[in-house]
Amino acid sequence: MNKMNAVVLLSGNGSNFKNIQDRVKDGFLNMKISAVISDNEKAYGLQIARKENIKTYALKNKINDDLNNVLNKINADLIILAGYMKILPPDIVDKYFGKILNIHPSLLPKYKGMNTHQRVIEDKESFHGATVHFVTKNLDGGPLILQQKIKVDDKDTVETLKEKVHHAEYSIYPLAIKWYTDGFLEQCENYFLFKGAKIESPIQDISNIK
Repeated sequence: MNKMNAVVLLSGNGSNFKNIQDRVKDGFLNMKISAVISDNEKAYGLQIARKENIKTYALKNKINDDLNNVLNKINADLIILAGYMKILPPDIVDKYFGKILNIHPSLLPKYKGMNTHQRVIEDKESFHGATVHFVTKNLDGGPLILQQKIKVDDKDTVETLKEKVHHAEYSIYPLAIKWYTDGFLEQCENYFLFKGAKIESPIQDISNIK
């Protein structure tokens, strides 16, 4: 099977990117990350990419125009959002429909947007987690693919929840990407197909899914 050509978009430390790249290197993911793009030229994730000899791009003033130009050069089969803090413009979402994945630090559709850990604590939620979803024009509103739930303890803080959710992300994001690169996932408007079957709610129990 030919390797998919993937590009990663990030804004910060790039921990999810590093985890994904490690799964590429150990053979779990049959793809190549050909570029890492950031809206922040000081993002540590860019340094990680350079150490891995992956081409990097730092977007300048006209971020969306620059992003469009870079993506046109790369001809990516898959766009992976890994802590990219800008909203993708509608033209890019339309152009790459079905080819954009994102990881979000909450159990969507709860807690779209920012500051999810703080909001979970304030609302005294019993559970928190992470969600992989396809990207649409609606913020964090695309078809939900895969979730992992974590228990919220009384003593949890924003930082401890962040750490717990990161571990959930490191588990489920490579798995969802693998499903995509292996041809198991297909995006539709408000749902997705998994091995050809219509799925209208996120997969929760991943223990028996290969």
